[in-house]
Amino acid sequence: MKKVLIADKADKLCETVLRDRGLEPIVKTGMTPAELKACIAEYDAIIVRSATTLTRELVEAAVNLKAVARAGSGVDNIDVPACSEKGVIVMNTPFGNTVSTGEHAVAMMMALARHIPQANASTHAGKWEKKKFEGVEITGKTLGVIGCGNIGAVVAERGLGLKMNVVAFDPVLTAERAKELGVRQVTNIDELYAAADFITYHVAMNPATKGMLNAEAIGKMKKGVRIINCARGGIMVEADVKAALDSGHIAGLACDVYVTEPATEHMFFGLENVVATPHIAASTKDAQVTVARQAAEQIADYLLNGVRKHAVNGDKVA
Repeated sequence: MKKVLIADKADKLCETVLRDRGLEPIVKTGMTPAELKACIAEYDAIIVRSATTLTRELVEAAVNLKAVARAGSGVDNIDVPACSEKGVIVMNTPFGNTVSTGEHAVAMMMALARHIPQANASTHAGKWEKKKFEGVEITGKTLGVIGCGNIGAVVAERGLGLKMNVVAFDPVLTAERAKELGVRQVTNIDELYAAADFITYHVAMNPATKGMLNAEAIGKMKKGVRIINCARGGIMVEADVKAALDSGHIAGLACDVYVTEPATEHMFFGLENVVATPHIAASTKDAQVTVARQAAEQIADYLLNGVRKHAVNGDKVA
């Protein structure tokens, strides 16, 4: 019987689907890299979320590994080139947490505009600081969406529903898709920077996006811009963002992701113009059930029938 390691916490449905398909699920979460390396050779497939990082060293030790599934969309915690070299298929679940992540970005935008977390804490503390928490309306404001794929499209559609003007930048967004969504497409990101009152990022972490939110980019944005990042921490140069928050060039930041996670101490923490959450954008019961089921189904389909669904390196593995 083929063995599948569930290396990160996942809904119980993940085990159920694998077992029902005749596979043997083994749940071992919270392992150190050394612990994982010691046992990884036993498994035909691995399911991860974001807690486990599959490095080249681990992939090379996984002598029986045939497939990896990420119960989520980003695969930056998986050494995909190393997997490709070893003939290991890497799959993700790009649609399972789309709505949850998009909704969180919208909630973060609203919280940022109206200082809701800060006002909540103040009121619970017995204060009554109405003047301190004067916010801004979002109606009629321009929302810049950087990365208008699955999640970005959810945010764009909801922004339009909130009567915002939505501008989108995405090198692979077609004119037809932009028209379908009802957004104004720009091909130069500087145009978005100059126009947007709120900017939300929905890009994958890769060499092209690493550090894209930096001092140079911020300098092209409106003074008083508000930024939402529910994508990846690595797209920010955090020190540049902190400097812009301190100067007031960025009026507020709503941040769910950080360069180093978990982040129990951070330069953003304690700032009055920052709304911070602990990488929970995809953490709804609905999304976790969906990605757990999808990841298990994809592993079973590949191990049993050779079906490659949402394989990010399908063209690299024979």
